[in-house]
Amino acid sequence: MDIAMLGTGRMGFPMARRLCQAGHTVHVWNRDADKAHPLAADGAVPHASAASAAAAGEIVISMLLDGPAVASVLFEHGAAAAMRPGTLFVDMASIQPAQARTHADRLAQRGIGALDAPVSGGTVGAEAGTLAIMVGGSATDFARAQPLLQVLGRATHVGPHGAGQLAKLANQMIVGITIGAVAEALLLAAKGGADMAKVREAITGGFADSRILQLHGQRMVERDFAPRGRMTVQLKDMRNALATAHELGFEAPVTQLFESLYADAVAHGLDDLDHSGLFVELARRNAMA
Repeated sequence: MDIAMLGTGRMGFPMARRLCQAGHTVHVWNRDADKAHPLAADGAVPHASAASAAAAGEIVISMLLDGPAVASVLFEHGAAAAMRPGTLFVDMASIQPAQARTHADRLAQRGIGALDAPVSGGTVGAEAGTLAIMVGGSATDFARAQPLLQVLGRATHVGPHGAGQLAKLANQMIVGITIGAVAEALLLAAKGGADMAKVREAITGGFADSRILQLHGQRMVERDFAPRGRMTVQLKDMRNALATAHELGFEAPVTQLFESLYADAVAHGLDDLDHSGLFVELARRNAMA
């Protein structure tokens, strides 16, 4: 299959590489061309523009920063106009559900199908092909995309356009809130004189256990906040969740609280840390090194 990948950053690069390794011809584009050209070693075809790459794909995948970036690449930089009728656009960025529905409507006017298919699993999942992929759109388009999606991870069709983004917002609400709970609990234990690493070990396997406790909790113990999922991305997702909640008339006080905590962390210069670096902000508030 001829596939276009628009966006070859931290997530898009390993995803494009996996598609190349699966035998597809992958046409790649990135705003910073230096992030796309190394994929030529895996058999990818770098393009100078998003429109050029999109024109070459039967299925066009995007892994861009946010909703405005997706809209800009599609409708201002010519990617949508370059796609042939019958092309399927699969947006794997995390954007607002309303934005996903708008993009799908505008593409449908051109005879182009669309899926919103955001992912969870970070760079580790992208490299291993174990991403959780939440898909909104028609069942027919989902079936068409499945051979590609299964190369990247486990895909679940959760409803019509926008539903994939709703599922991702739910995922990010749980992730962001749980990171804060783990950080606060471990810091409380340390403040009281307990060994934080041993506390994490002691509660593993009980009702408080989770992937967040296991992975992010270990990063907190080791003070390893090298970015896998950036603090700024977590903040963007919390804000998208609140914007969507407002549209739906839904009250989300817990998400509101954690949005303010991540915003404070970014304001205090922690924007380049992993989202588990919320630990640093909570430690700062408690005068803990």
